[in-house]
Amino acid sequence: MACGHPQMEFQVFNQLEKIGARPDVFGAYTAADLWTDPHISEQMLGYHLNGDVASASRTTAFIGDSLNWLAAYLDIGPRTGVLDLGCGPGLYTNPLAMLGAQVVGVDFSKRSLHHARSAAPKEGAPPTYIHGNYLDVDIPGTFDLVLMAMCDYCALSPSQRRTLLDRVSSLLRPDGRFVFDVYGLASMRGREETVIYAPELMDGFWSAELYHGFHHTFVYERERVILDRYEIVEATRSRTIYNWLQHFDSSSIEQELNASDFEVIALFGDLTGANLIPDPSEFCVVAGPM
Repeated sequence: MACGHPQMEFQVFNQLEKIGARPDVFGAYTAADLWTDPHISEQMLGYHLNGDVASASRTTAFIGDSLNWLAAYLDIGPRTGVLDLGCGPGLYTNPLAMLGAQVVGVDFSKRSLHHARSAAPKEGAPPTYIHGNYLDVDIPGTFDLVLMAMCDYCALSPSQRRTLLDRVSSLLRPDGRFVFDVYGLASMRGREETVIYAPELMDGFWSAELYHGFHHTFVYERERVILDRYEIVEATRSRTIYNWLQHFDSSSIEQELNASDFEVIALFGDLTGANLIPDPSEFCVVAGPM
């Protein structure tokens, strides 16, 4: 019976061991790859614009309810300064500008920002869109509202969240509000560590070329973190994408905010202002400077 070459088999084994290795929590950060790769960013924009599913963005109905609540709760109107961090294709920024607000949106994805600009309202002052990483890109001005939707806060490491809170503090006006949503501990419950392999994993989402995909889910109970890691192996290159998600309860988010001189003003069930339930899968935080 013919056997494979031992050295080649050893290399394949080592590569699979490397692919399956459990990384340190927040040991690598690759969020930019989702938004800057030409093929992936096109896929992501498609998910953003599919208003029937809550994938890259919330559903169209949810965003409408969210905008109505934010406008009423924070009295958004002419001269209200709004900064949307991770604004994507303008699903919040453009409607807020139609209310007369002075809106700035920041995002990694040139493709999403191109769509946002093309869909901007023709009347009044359109939003100002800034391409870059909101953790370090220059953002002029100060704001009454800094918004971060779709639990983006949870994708950041502890050190990145401290950097973010320092930035938000410098960008908020004295009575301004930082409004964002986070994953609750209930969304971790029942998650298991799994591995999935498939040619063209996720139906070609990761590349226009032929590829093999490995999707590992790692659960870090003590740190309250879940990682979805994707290994994408093509004929001429391989890539690793890390999708970290921190989970919170009301006490842990309050402690984190207090450490950066923010206070929790209110907690809601989500970004539509729904009532907060015990042990939520996600919830909305309204914070302000101490």
